Amino acid sequence: MGQLLPKQVKELCEPGVYQDGRGLILRVAKTGAKRWIFRFSFQGQRYDVGLGGYPTVSLKQARLEADRRRLKIAEGVPELPGRRLPAVLSPAAGPDLFETLARQYIATHGTSWSHDHHRQWVSSMERYAFPVLGCRPVAEIDTDLVLQVLRPIWDTIEVSAARVRNRIESVLDAAQALGYREGANPARWRGHLDKLLPRHDRNVVHHPAAPAESCPAVLHRLDSLDGPAARAAELLILTSLRNAEVREARWTEFDVAARRWTIPAERMKRDKEHIVPLTDRMLEVLEQQRGQHDTWVFPNARGKKPLPGNAIGRALRKIKLEGAVPHGFRSTFRTWAAETTSHPREICEKALAHRVGSKTEAAYNRGPLLEKRRALMSDWETFLAMPDLTGSQAVTPGRLQDA
Repeated sequence: MGQLLPKQVKELCEPGVYQDGRGLILRVAKTGAKRWIFRFSFQGQRYDVGLGGYPTVSLKQARLEADRRRLKIAEGVPELPGRRLPAVLSPAAGPDLFETLARQYIATHGTSWSHDHHRQWVSSMERYAFPVLGCRPVAEIDTDLVLQVLRPIWDTIEVSAARVRNRIESVLDAAQALGYREGANPARWRGHLDKLLPRHDRNVVHHPAAPAESCPAVLHRLDSLDGPAARAAELLILTSLRNAEVREARWTEFDVAARRWTIPAERMKRDKEHIVPLTDRMLEVLEQQRGQHDTWVFPNARGKKPLPGNAIGRALRKIKLEGAVPHGFRSTFRTWAAETTSHPREICEKALAHRVGSKTEAAYNRGPLLEKRRALMSDWETFLAMPDLTGSQAVTPGRLQDA
């Protein structure tokens, strides 16, 4: 099919994806809702950016916006999905449309959110809420429309569905505060949707974690593997950091002379800078990676980006670490520290970049406690240097409480 025609766009009702050319796509949902998507690649990665719903955004408007974004890409400064809202709303669109108010809500509150939380808000609205509610005046949104959004995902992606419900409720509460609707919120849970949708099981499934006594053997076996994924796995165990925090490490973050690794706020889960005290074994891992890439400590096979998200997990499977996942080593470390050392709780929590105590307590305890944490990590390194006490070829993780 060539370029779309205005009449075609208006009459299309069959669910599917329709190409207008050069990355501009019209996506028709099962509900009949239509949304514009601009698809492009930048630095080897593909992006899909929502441009708004039809008819709020016409074919002509979508093409103009796609042209504007192509120019940005050509200039090397594309508008990537993230904190900037990828939206195009018609000047004639009413201020009371759900999508208009949802984006206004995100713009108002998003400055205080973490990057990931902001991205998840935008993504969930565009994927689930906007196709059904986006072009509706908020005064017309009732329980049936909210259920049209939630029922298809309620039993299949429970966590996301609960978050979408909560986000719809927040937008409609804001709309009522602005005077655009009256009456009870159709997305509220208690006393309303809890009577129409089954309650989710709130039992938490913790990350499988290797028992602490198996970790010396794990490090020994990783040492026998070549490649950046094995070295990243070693550093993850030694530091007890999260997967992405290790994989995306940059050389500029390290001060080897001061034996410090400063991870910037934008790379941390809580958007707060974290300093890691470097031990001898950690420095040995870094030295093995020296000279492989100018930017990334653990580059991917093509040398253009850091390791992919599943690389450390694959390295663990190569050494027959059955069932455990990278994040589980944080649980292993925390349990080991609590059960076998006398290091204070706040030091152990700081090592994991967790919030310690209340906000008031945290305000009076802003120091990184670096030297005390260095002593803790040195004890962990000494423990990991012990001989292999498992005597087995495969390590089966236990179920430790997730950290």
